[in-house]
Amino acid sequence: MRLDHLSYACGPDGCAATLERLSEQLGAEFVDGGVHPRFGTVNHVLPLENDRYIEVVDVLDHPASDKAPFGQAVRARKELGGGWLGWVVAVRDMEGMEKRLGRQAVPGNRHRPDGVNLTWRQIGVKGLIADPQLPFFVHWDDLSEHPSIGGKDIKLTGLEIAGDPHRVTDWIGHPADHLLDDLEVTWAGPNGQPGLVAAVFNTPNGAVRI
Repeated sequence: MRLDHLSYACGPDGCAATLERLSEQLGAEFVDGGVHPRFGTVNHVLPLENDRYIEVVDVLDHPASDKAPFGQAVRARKELGGGWLGWVVAVRDMEGMEKRLGRQAVPGNRHRPDGVNLTWRQIGVKGLIADPQLPFFVHWDDLSEHPSIGGKDIKLTGLEIAGDPHRVTDWIGHPADHLLDDLEVTWAGPNGQPGLVAAVFNTPNGAVRI
């Protein structure tokens, strides 16, 4: 179990504007990651060091985005102005997580522009919708095509989460601080909206907080 990636929702001004803003801040260009046909969303990816990445996601005008929890979550965050949607944990034992949460994982896939079809299973997005401080979980079918491949020069160094680490630990079934022990993590108090508030990166241009 490890932190896999961070999801950032495009704002009402459109995905191109969001990508331009983030690329300028981080000093790197995002790569077109393709469409999630099951979720009615599209993403762009920035590989990071330590087998992690950022995905910038936008909702499509497609029936799947109204039915799939992930599409619903992206749409809701976009309508709130965009920003960090959440953090995502990779698990090896998806069956164990299914038993823990009492539901089945759903298959996901996206077709990259280079023709590669990435596939995975994910679970817990409804938990994220109900309580945005909580991560959701993925299990990749083929790690040789993991979106972090090629990441260099930019490293995630810290997270600021509005929430309760004990609540997150109960959800994960694993101490939250242990899962994020290579990062500087700040847990904000219970006031305000819970969720991922900010992420800090070490870039060629110095530390960047988004």
